[in-house]
Amino acid sequence: MRAPPLDLIDVDSLHSDEERAIRAVVRKMVDDLVRPHAAEWYERGQMPARDLAREFGKLGLLGMHLTGYGCAGASAVAYGMSCLELEAGDSGVRSLVSVQGSLAMYAIWRFGSPEQKGQWLPSMATGEAIGCFGLTEPDHGSDPASMKTRARRSGDDWLLTGTKMWITNAPVADVAVVWARADEGVLGFVVPMDTPGVTAREIKHKMSLRASSTGELVLDDVRLPADAVLPEVRGLKGPLSCLTEARQGIAWGALGAARECLHTALDYAVAREQFGRPIGGFQLTQAKLADMALELQKGYLLALHIGRLADAGEVRPEQVSVAKLNNVREALAITRECRTILGANGISGEYPVLRHANNLESVLTYEGTSEIHQLVIGQKLTGLSAFT
Repeated sequence: MRAPPLDLIDVDSLHSDEERAIRAVVRKMVDDLVRPHAAEWYERGQMPARDLAREFGKLGLLGMHLTGYGCAGASAVAYGMSCLELEAGDSGVRSLVSVQGSLAMYAIWRFGSPEQKGQWLPSMATGEAIGCFGLTEPDHGSDPASMKTRARRSGDDWLLTGTKMWITNAPVADVAVVWARADEGVLGFVVPMDTPGVTAREIKHKMSLRASSTGELVLDDVRLPADAVLPEVRGLKGPLSCLTEARQGIAWGALGAARECLHTALDYAVAREQFGRPIGGFQLTQAKLADMALELQKGYLLALHIGRLADAGEVRPEQVSVAKLNNVREALAITRECRTILGANGISGEYPVLRHANNLESVLTYEGTSEIHQLVIGQKLTGLSAFT
C-alpha cells in the first residue's frame, strides 16, 4: 500500500480541524482554477492576475493573516498551509498572493495611517485592487541600505525619483508601497500607480516565474501629498520587517512545489517500466524517493514550528531565515532529483517538474538570497556581523 510523502509521520495530526478545512478549500481552488492552466500560463509567460486576485479575494486569501478591513484574521499556520497549496499549483500564483498580502498589504496594515488603511486594505482584500512592493533596485538587491531612490520635500508635498527592479505585480498593480531615502532616513510611501510620473515596464524573456507579472518601476519626479508617507516607521526596519513576514509564506510555499514534484515522481516510478519491472522497484530509485520524502517532512515540521512561533508572537527574524534557507534549498534539490526519475519526460511541459524547478531558482534568491540568510544565521551564532 502506497503512502503519500507527508503521511509517513502523520503530520496531519499536528493540525486543528479548522486548519485542515482551510487547506482543503484552498487545495480545491487550486485544483479548479490553477492546476489545469499552470503549464499554459508558464509557456505563455502570463496569467490572468486580476481574475485570480478576485477569486482569491472571495475566499479571503489576500491578507488572510491580517485583521480588520475585510481581512480574514487567520493564523500564520493557516496562511502558510494556503501558501503551500498555492505553490503546488505554481510559484507565480503564490507570489501574487504573498506580495499582495505579506508585503503591500502588511506594510500598510502595520505602518499606515487609519486613512491609508481605510482607503486601500478593503479593496486589496477583495482583489479589486492589486499592490506591489518597491524595494529592490537595479544596482541594489541584497544591500537595500544603498538604495538610490530619493524622496525630497517640495513645499508640503514629496517628490520621488528612482527606479525599482524585479517588482512582482508591478505591471498589473493599482498601488505600490515604495521605499525611498529622505533626509529623515528611509521612508515608505503609498503610491497610486496612476500618479503622473509612475511607469511600470514589464520584464520579458524570463526563464523562471514566467506566469508571474514582474516589472521595472520608474519614478520620475512623482509628486505625492504629505499624507502619502507611512507614518509609523522610519528606517530599514520597515521594509525588512515586511520581508520577514513574507519569508514565512515562502518557507511553506516552496514545500508545495516539492510535494507536487514528488507526487509526480512517485506516480511515474510506479507506472514506468524498464528491464521488465517498474522503476520504483529498483533500489536506487527508492533511495531517491525516501531521501526526498525525508527532506520534505523535515521542512514541513520546520515551517510548522516557525508558524506556531509566529502565532504566539515569538518568532525572530533569524528563525525565519533558517526556514526560508532550508526549505527553498531542499525543495529545489527535490525538484531536480524528481526530474532525474522522469528522465527525458522530466523536461516536458506535460509534467510540472521542470517548471517547478525553474520557478524555485527565483524563489531561492528573492526576498533574501541563500548567502544573505546564511550570514543572518552566522551573525546570530557568532555575534559578529559579516555584512560590513
